[in-house]
Amino acid sequence: MSKELIIVFVKNIILGRVKTRLAKTIGTQGAFEVYKELVDITQRATENMQTDKRIYFSDVVIESKWTNDYKTVQEGEDLGERMKNAFKKGFEDGYERIVLIGSDLPDITSTHINKGLSTLKHNDIVFGPAEDGGYYLIGLSKMVDMVFHNKPWSQDTLLEVTLNELKSNQITFKTLETLNDIDTFEDLEASEFYKSSPELQEKIKQLSL
Repeated sequence: MSKELIIVFVKNIILGRVKTRLAKTIGTQGAFEVYKELVDITQRATENMQTDKRIYFSDVVIESKWTNDYKTVQEGEDLGERMKNAFKKGFEDGYERIVLIGSDLPDITSTHINKGLSTLKHNDIVFGPAEDGGYYLIGLSKMVDMVFHNKPWSQDTLLEVTLNELKSNQITFKTLETLNDIDTFEDLEASEFYKSSPELQEKIKQLSL
């Protein structure tokens, strides 16, 4: 068994339940199509990595995704509790460096994930900051419960609040390259992922008519 683990959090691709902020502009079917593409990008970024992986779905396991990896369902009342439970299980099973990513990042690559894992050799925590003030990646080299408790989830102060708390408690951390996740139509329009995909642009245009 390796000492490193990658956890991927995936929302089940259900019409009307994914990318709800984006759906306000381009409709539920458009948001569904965008999120489906983002999950595929995440799968491609991780599936050929030799590191152990655990895929945590929001509602139900989809066997056709990440076919050779461990898959299960997230447990917990909010995002913090769900992430904490996934990390806790990883450490209990003997992993020493664990990185967790979401599945709405058009620019995520194996390089970002490997950088996160290597950073944990010398730090307690690593974050991949998102442009909206949250983070797209979090990694731990030991269990630090406070990062999962009483945080402003889905707000633009999430990372700032979290880092200030870690500084106050003298917990070591590093941050990686900032990436843009896709929450709004402005995020989508600004992304190379969208600009370089005429098929997706046409699909969104047709759905918006």
